[in-house]
Amino acid sequence: MQDMTDKEFSIISEYIKNNYGISLSVDKKSLVYSRLRNILDKKGFNSFTQYYDYLINDKTGMASSTFIDKMTTNHTFFMREVDHFEYLRNVVLPYIESTSKDRDVRIWCAGCSSGEESYTLEMILKDYFRNKGNWDTELLATDISTSILKKAIRGIYTKDQIRPLSEEWKKNYFKPINDSQVEVIDDIKKSITYRKFNLMENKFPFKRKFQVIFCRNVMIYFDDVTRTNLIKKFYDASEKGAYLFIGHSETLNNIETNYEYIMPAVYRKI
Repeated sequence: MQDMTDKEFSIISEYIKNNYGISLSVDKKSLVYSRLRNILDKKGFNSFTQYYDYLINDKTGMASSTFIDKMTTNHTFFMREVDHFEYLRNVVLPYIESTSKDRDVRIWCAGCSSGEESYTLEMILKDYFRNKGNWDTELLATDISTSILKKAIRGIYTKDQIRPLSEEWKKNYFKPINDSQVEVIDDIKKSITYRKFNLMENKFPFKRKFQVIFCRNVMIYFDDVTRTNLIKKFYDASEKGAYLFIGHSETLNNIETNYEYIMPAVYRKI
């Protein structure tokens, strides 16, 4: 198989930017090549041009699904940026409890990856509202990758992966599979709605506004224009007083927004 030409890298990087918001610099050419070359081998294509033609002309959606599965980075772990979870439990949830007229909580975990973040959020919700009467806690978890969503839905992790969690959580919210693996209990799993969703959709389809949005370490792959558009859509999809959590390596600096800075990587709709 031939190497990827500069022109081929250009059209592929333009495709992923236009459809998924991900910006690829020229130094990512070898990365793109290594992640896609086995698809070319499997399909019998002789060039990335042939692969690109197949990608844009496939009507089943399978080609684009495989493409984004290969091209996305899904690195996460339990209790990542733990100060966010503490702030959610100690500040945000008490605020929602005191202000929600309908006794409901609506949280969106955008870019949920393999599920560590969404399950952590659900365990916090379970703990907080356990003895507080009848509350409707809705947690939506979305990602663009079909394969990583399947992993999240399975909810199977190694004992090393859940090491950062408290012994109480390990006991209450996981069940052993074998000597090295555990599985999230069904009560936690069924409380989360997992959906495939592209953050580049022109308009978010949600009927009700969120009180909390977690979108951490996703926008690092976007340029300023894409980030600005996404933040506006998050703002519009949130109710007044809602919180937005982003990654500590991300910032809303240089983005025109009405979000108010609260603490590192935490903002609020005013």
